[in-house]
Amino acid sequence: AAARGGFVMVAAMANTRPPVDSPESVREMRRRSGACRGADILLCGCLTLGRRGEEVADIAGMVHAGILAVSDDGSTVGDLSVMRDAMVAAKACGIPVLDHAMAAELSTGGVVREGGASALLKLPGIPASAEASIVERDIELCGETGCRVHIQHVSTREAVELLRAAHRNDLPITSEVTPHHLCFTDEDLMSVGTSLKVNPPVGSSQDRESLLNAVSEGMIQAFATDHAPHCMEAKSKGFLDAPFGAIGLETAIGATYSAVVMAGKLDLMRWIQMWTSGPASILGLPVPSLSVGMPADIAVLDLESDWTVRSSEFRSKSRNTPFEGRTLRGRAIHTFMNGVRVWP
Repeated sequence: AAARGGFVMVAAMANTRPPVDSPESVREMRRRSGACRGADILLCGCLTLGRRGEEVADIAGMVHAGILAVSDDGSTVGDLSVMRDAMVAAKACGIPVLDHAMAAELSTGGVVREGGASALLKLPGIPASAEASIVERDIELCGETGCRVHIQHVSTREAVELLRAAHRNDLPITSEVTPHHLCFTDEDLMSVGTSLKVNPPVGSSQDRESLLNAVSEGMIQAFATDHAPHCMEAKSKGFLDAPFGAIGLETAIGATYSAVVMAGKLDLMRWIQMWTSGPASILGLPVPSLSVGMPADIAVLDLESDWTVRSSEFRSKSRNTPFEGRTLRGRAIHTFMNGVRVWP
């Protein structure tokens, strides 16, 4: 799925079962990922043991075993002291903290963004403050500890404004946005269904416009798929019971090119950077380039042709895409890893 989407390097979050929260589990995950063909898998470790938010994991040991960052993605560390200790440990190891900003006290039980759509659908909502309150906390701790902090899948205009202020103060804080948050709003929930039940939830048209403007201004440094596969049986249970998440590897290029380049929000080179050098810089990796001596990791893109998303044609084992039936512009037609063609 990654190679078909044009990706030969992906970062795997630590929200596995069991979670990647120790040097031993990092080594086991490296062993398993080494058997994968078509993409290099970069590893993140947990911030806390078991992703429970109670005790900081052995970050130094996991760095020695091969992780590039720490994150409890899918969960938020609610304890201020634990989060501060984790940032101090990450800073000492020279790696960033990637944070899923979602206050449990405000979001537990919610399934969509709080607002007109949640009221219309009679579904419990998650307020924008659930994200903004954690972003504000992380910014404060970032300034206090000097740790590099990366806010994952930003989704609200309130969070955007907080990040804008942080950048004015030259704090080492970065952020990302997903294709689905750039392409959909909560008004699409009724027509798209549970394939658009994601965490954080898609927001209002004002949220979407704020995210697009932040991308245009260069205030958001990277795109990220937040690829979360689920079987259709689980996704067909309705909004209250279906799991959060959407797959994104095979639609990411077309979705973002259509949403930001064709819409005039971003030029081509900056769009490419947000898929390449932006993520690399966040993770402390060498900036990729088409230069002598650099790995020949190359995606050949067709940016002239439209195509219709049909999940039945995906290489992913899952089909939970909110882009089903949508027409997008741009896709990978050839993908090379270290000079070897891995797609098609």
